[in-house]
This record gives sequence, C-alpha cells and structure tokens, in this order.
Amino acid sequence: MANTVLVGLQWGDEGKGKIIDVLTERADVVVRFQGGNNAGHTVKVGEQQFVLHLVPSGILRERSLCIIGNGVVVDPLALDQEIAELEGKGIDVRSRLHLSSRAQLVFCYHRQMDGLFERKLGENKIGTTKRGIGPAYADKVNRVGIRAAALLHPARFEARFRAQAGFYNRLLSEGGEAPLDVDAEWGRLAAAADRLAPLVKDTVLMVNQASRAGREILFEGAQGTWLDVDYGTYPFVTSSNTTAGAACTGGGLAPSRIERVIGVAKAYTTRVGSGPFPTELTDDTGDELRRVGSEFGATTGRPRRCGWFDAVATRYAAMLNGADEMAVTKLDVLDDVRTLRICTAYSIDGVVTHEMPADIEDITRAVPVYEEMPGWRQPTSGVRCRRDLPAAALRYLERLAELAQCRISLLSIGPKREQTFTF
Repeated sequence: MANTVLVGLQWGDEGKGKIIDVLTERADVVVRFQGGNNAGHTVKVGEQQFVLHLVPSGILRERSLCIIGNGVVVDPLALDQEIAELEGKGIDVRSRLHLSSRAQLVFCYHRQMDGLFERKLGENKIGTTKRGIGPAYADKVNRVGIRAAALLHPARFEARFRAQAGFYNRLLSEGGEAPLDVDAEWGRLAAAADRLAPLVKDTVLMVNQASRAGREILFEGAQGTWLDVDYGTYPFVTSSNTTAGAACTGGGLAPSRIERVIGVAKAYTTRVGSGPFPTELTDDTGDELRRVGSEFGATTGRPRRCGWFDAVATRYAAMLNGADEMAVTKLDVLDDVRTLRICTAYSIDGVVTHEMPADIEDITRAVPVYEEMPGWRQPTSGVRCRRDLPAAALRYLERLAELAQCRISLLSIGPKREQTFTF
C-alpha cells in the first residue's frame, strides 16, 4: 500500500472512515493528522456500528498501530470517554493507541468560547460543532496552548490549566457567560489525565522509525478539502488544514516519504454547516438523497445539505491534494434517481468558468452549469465487481473520473466492509 494519505475531496462526510477501514486491512500504522472531535468517522463491522471522533479508524483492525498526531487538537475528556466506549464494545485500545506529546489540548473554556463566538456572529455564524476546536487552534497559534506532554506532569498541568481557565473566565464574564467552575473541571481532567498519560509518546519518532523499517503507514484526514482553513470556502471552514500537505506537518513524516494520495468523494455532494454550496438541492430530490443516504452528521446529528456532484470543486481538490486516485462512495444512494445531473462549470454574473473561485462572494453567486445523464433505476448494493454494475452506473462513474481528472480506484455501494471493492 505504501505510505498513503487519505483526504476528502468535498466538504467532508465523504465516507472517509469507511475507506480508511478497508485500507487498514494492510496498514501497519494509522495516523490521524488534523482536526479534533468535531469530526466523525462511521464504520460498520458486521452488524456493529462504530462512530470514531479522535481515535483513528485503524483501531478496528487488530494489526494496526494507531497514532493521534501532533496536528490534532484533543479534548482529554472526549478521548477518555471514546476509549471507554470502544473498550466496552470489546476493542483493545490502550495497547495500540498513542497520543502525540505535541498535540494541543482542548478544554471546557474553549468549548464555551466557541459557543460565545457563534452567538455573537448571529446570522453570519460559521456553523461550528461548538467542540472548542477553533479556540484551541487559536491558542496554539497564540502560543498559549497546553500540549499533551502536560498530562505526564500533573502539578505542572494543574498550574497551567488554572492560569488559562482564570484568563478565560474573565473573557467569558465580559461576554455575559457563566464562568467555569475551575475546581470541578480540574477534578475531571486530573482523573482523565491519569488514564491518558501512558498513551503520550514522541509519535514523530515512532512514525519515522516505522517508515525506515518499511512499515506501511496510512495518514487519516478528517473533514474535507473545501473546509481547509487556507483553501476552503473561507470563512465557512474548519480551523485546520484538511488537505494532503497537512499529513506531513500534522503527522511528522517528511513530504519525500509520502508515496500515494487517495481522495474520497461521494457520488453526489453534501455539506454540513453554513457557507456556499453551489449544487445544493432544496427540493424533494435533496430531501430524498438525505433520507436514502442517512445524511446526518456523525458528530452532531445535524441534517446534511445535499446536492448534485460538483466536478468543478472536486477537480480542483484533486489537483490541490495531488490525488493519485479517487474512492467514490454511496453510489447506491442514486439507484432510484431517474435523471442525474453533474455540475461541469459555474456561471458567475453571466461569465462561465471551469475553475473554483477563491472569493467567497463569487462562490456564493455561482450558478451551476449542468449536464444530465440517465439513471440506472436498479439496485447496486449487491454488486461486488465493476463488470456487474449497470451500464448507466458505469458510464456515470467514468464521466465523474473524466471531469475530476482523477481515476477511480475504489467504489463503495453500502455501509458494510464487504460493500467496497476495487474499481
């Protein structure tokens, strides 16, 4: 499999967890390299469904060593709870999971500030998960954050936490928010820190040692390209770099060591939260895609906005990430659609473009230029190889690959492991 980076080519929720789970059958090491517990990867193994937020999806494979990299912001309480839930389902976590000593920590005051910022923005809110991710990354950039290494030194950790909590309590009071009960929160943190401390390691060293030993490493992205803080539909983005380059800075492996990039895209498009979405369907078709595709956020439960496949956005994302190949998910959701539409260009104030604009105002005004293709009107969920696909479904996939300028290597037609195959 080689050292591989897997990223989303849309606005997140592309089914990365499902594809990661398939790839981890061969991966020796799985590294989560950005984001926090604002992400959710849903994986179905047999009749059991797992929703992972911070723990890499490789934890569901007994052979995989799992690493939460330094580019991730980690809520200790959320991670402690997630580990407990996985162990309750019979998953061996603690012997195979490691947390980077350089990862930034998320605390209750970050979550409170997240909510405060959203309320202050009113109608212009970003639509965050209110998990404190943005404020934690802001602390990192402001050089006042607390790293996971602090979990190894309880007295030092407590002093720094109390100092930061006191600072944020003043900000919260000024914003009309109830102050944090520092003593109660520290009690919860101290208990979680005691359980998490054995997981804290120099994971950069671990990743590089694994690479030198010839072990296969999979870097697991969260969210999607169009939520990247630099390249996405700014300001309606997440607070980290979600693209392939972040695997190096957030995982600790040099760019020269990356050998393969896989982009994941749905056979249609979805988005959670606020922001422009050119191909969004606000009619019965959009409602039907949401119902059939169970399009509700794994982290928040929010209904996802649904729309047609956007080849303009996907092609740009494939280029930006240097995607060698594309995994397409949820083809089966389109089984009953009579006529399919693909966005091949945007019309902005009467001018047609085939490229993704950088300006949020231009993206907001973009009117999709569509081409239509007939649907196949027959079930695909039982298909296990390319040759058994309906002819119309195969033509649709081939057209997506042509427009995205990226070959399709994997196809998923359902939530179970066995419903993914090489295309």
